[in-house]
Amino acid sequence: MFFRQVYDPRLAQAAYLIGCQRTGEAIVIDPERDIDRYLDLAKANGLRIVAVAETHIHADFLSGGRELAEKVGAKLYVSGMGGKDWSYGWLDRKQGGGSYDHHLLKDGDRFTVGNIDFTAVHTPGHTPEHFSFLVTDRGGGATEPMGIITGDFVFVGDLGRPDLLESAAGVAGAADPSAHALYASARKFLGLPEWLQVWPAHGAGSACGKALGAVPQTTVGYEKRFSPALQATRDEKGFVDFILDGQPEPPLYFARMKRENRDGAAILGQLPKPRRLAERRDLDAYLGRMTDGSVTVVDTRPWPAFRDGHLRGSLFAPIGNSFPEVSGSYVDESSEIVLVIDAAKVEEAVRELVRIGLDRAVAFIEPSTLAEFANDGLPLVKSKEIDVATAQAAIERGAFAVLDVRRAAEQVEGSVPGRLNIAHTRLKARLAEVPKDRPILCHCKLGGRSAFATALLERHGYDVTNLAGGFEAWKKSAPAAARA
Repeated sequence: MFFRQVYDPRLAQAAYLIGCQRTGEAIVIDPERDIDRYLDLAKANGLRIVAVAETHIHADFLSGGRELAEKVGAKLYVSGMGGKDWSYGWLDRKQGGGSYDHHLLKDGDRFTVGNIDFTAVHTPGHTPEHFSFLVTDRGGGATEPMGIITGDFVFVGDLGRPDLLESAAGVAGAADPSAHALYASARKFLGLPEWLQVWPAHGAGSACGKALGAVPQTTVGYEKRFSPALQATRDEKGFVDFILDGQPEPPLYFARMKRENRDGAAILGQLPKPRRLAERRDLDAYLGRMTDGSVTVVDTRPWPAFRDGHLRGSLFAPIGNSFPEVSGSYVDESSEIVLVIDAAKVEEAVRELVRIGLDRAVAFIEPSTLAEFANDGLPLVKSKEIDVATAQAAIERGAFAVLDVRRAAEQVEGSVPGRLNIAHTRLKARLAEVPKDRPILCHCKLGGRSAFATALLERHGYDVTNLAGGFEAWKKSAPAAARA
């Protein structure tokens, strides 16, 4: 049996390519949308992808299941347990007409790819339609499964959060019953053989849980002994309270991902290829459309470079682990995107964008070219940033309204007196709560997330200043005030 985890560190997402080396057939479980990676990996190992399975309707990325069904005719194995609200709505909408070859899974269903058996286990809680897959290498002589692909059900050291239907998708009252369903699934998990390997869909950095480990896989036995979430299953009410407490605010784009994965992500076909902007008139044509929101400039340079001079209305989203989260939370899906980015990083950025459904990256300008245009008279603007001592004096004078863009759970560490707290990933939807009649001092823990938020607020016409060093610098300077 061929087994490979294909990991996206930016979204902390794991897909799995599993193949039968005797028949050359393979399946991909939970693929992302840029499917060429899986096709290339399969080809390099003498395999052809004949099937796709999904553990659930994802909220944190757009699935590549439909894309693979179109590209190679892969058969789809997807949940049939979501009820009327969380059933796949695109299975009968094949391009050119007709339905995709698919199987709607029920609990206990079995299917094979080559000589590998998969048993579908309904594990609701994170979502009502969620499935896990027991994997048995029958071609290798095994009669029992060697592992279980758990999707967003069991992670290393954690369980998938049950509140996303309510907190991200807006289904009022869904969190508590989902937590009880997760409890039942967890109790069922405890009955599995301890030697089973556990292959989750996410690792540390994902917003699909609150305490995910950075180890790529685990075992049933290890999780039974050491997972705090599984330890909490001794008491159902205690478990529900534990699993719902302290979950991070989901990024705004999660609601859109959930909807599009349910109703059918657009067929990508190939990666967008943004044009290089080498002439001032080409850039000006896009800048003229920034005011109506039809164009968004996403500047990927480091903060000092952005702070000291950027195109008015730009968003700040440096290439790194926060790039998809910030872009997904701040960029409208209908907007054309112009990237300020080195040419060597364009494809990397485009892949990150299409994985969250931002398909309209139309152009890019290199930082060196932007600097040349600025030297020739292109106007750039600066972001305001001050140190803690200056901020404290200004706050004492009443010069600022304070915006804290840390997560709500971080407030236990203390806070700047009088602050308004809105997590940076939810800020765009709550701009009306931020006062426009006073200058804003924006801070987070260290100054990074508040820099993202500062650029967003600037784009929407706020007079905003970033606090250098964030709340950690504030605590060191004024520990007593920080505890207020």
